Amino acid sequence: QVQLVESGGGLVQPGGSLRLSCTFSGFTLDYYAIGWFRQAPGAEREGVSCISSSNGMAYYLDSVKGRFSIYRDNGKNTVYLQMNSLTPEDTARYYCARVDGSCQDGTFGSWGQGTQVTVSS
Repeated sequence: QVQLVESGGGLVQPGGSLRLSCTFSGFTLDYYAIGWFRQAPGAEREGVSCISSSNGMAYYLDSVKGRFSIYRDNGKNTVYLQMNSLTPEDTARYYCARVDGSCQDGTFGSWGQGTQVTVSS
């Protein structure tokens, strides 16, 4: 059974940082990429970042490049999203998902309950 559990969200001031964690089970990073997407109220879902299964290559939404970093710990079955220089526009619920296919053209398959990130002064 595929399960993903996100944690690490919270309230942070603009310019602050958060590290989100995604702990998963039921599959391995040897065969699946993992991505993060976010969704704000009234907005469409937006892919934020993805890390590939084969070589660990990372992909980012243009608006988060240079601020966010995705990395994985295969031994802990955990993927992290380090978010720096946060802005109010980053406010959303963040989800991690197993990617069916590649980071470039795959789709988000199973995902967790999400973790809320609120950037506000």
